[in-house]
Amino acid sequence: MGIKVKICGLTTAGDAQVAAYYGAAYLGFVFYEKSPRNLTIEAAIALESDLPVGPERVGVFVDATDEVIAAAMEALKLDWVQLHGHETAVRAHHIRTELGVKVMKAIPVSNDGDFLSLPLYAQSCDMFLFDAKPVEGAKLPGGMGQKFKWDILKNHHIRRPWLLAGGLNIHNLQKAIEDSNARAVDISSGVEKYFGVKDPNKIKAFLEKAAEIECPPEYIENLDRA
Repeated sequence: MGIKVKICGLTTAGDAQVAAYYGAAYLGFVFYEKSPRNLTIEAAIALESDLPVGPERVGVFVDATDEVIAAAMEALKLDWVQLHGHETAVRAHHIRTELGVKVMKAIPVSNDGDFLSLPLYAQSCDMFLFDAKPVEGAKLPGGMGQKFKWDILKNHHIRRPWLLAGGLNIHNLQKAIEDSNARAVDISSGVEKYFGVKDPNKIKAFLEKAAEIECPPEYIENLDRA
């Protein structure tokens, strides 16, 4: 079994089709106006009919209102809501129960202390995404190609499925998996021609590389206990 991949920051049906064809498990769409990968609700509605069937669709939000999330869910028929801001566990629980959608919470990581909130979030989220903590003054909460010490994840028993994000590319994917024991990853800037614009050839190459990597057994055990 290869490594599952979420291709995030998609803005065109063509890139989504390439991602689906080469085996992406998740397609990520950003609803955050400060992002160069931002989709408006109007653009999402126009895009939906040309999207591939198969991969689960993830909407990425940063401290968004119920109204924005609900509109995006309707526009793209989202399977997941990814919370990439300062949303509390209470807020995540509300979205999960009131909007009736699976919730993925992004956790910014720089040291072991950043994992202290996991038990609380584990009660209100279905999946975690571990990303590099933004540098002070950063304009975006993620998608900047920053890495963190991946092996820090081995220090923690994570009682939910999770994805590794932050600075991944085809050249460091193997090491990232070996260091972190991840079985699922999220990539955005690592498969772009330039900031905010995807490269279909990089998407293809990354997904083919991920399919060759064996899933770490330690993570399978975590899934069984989640």
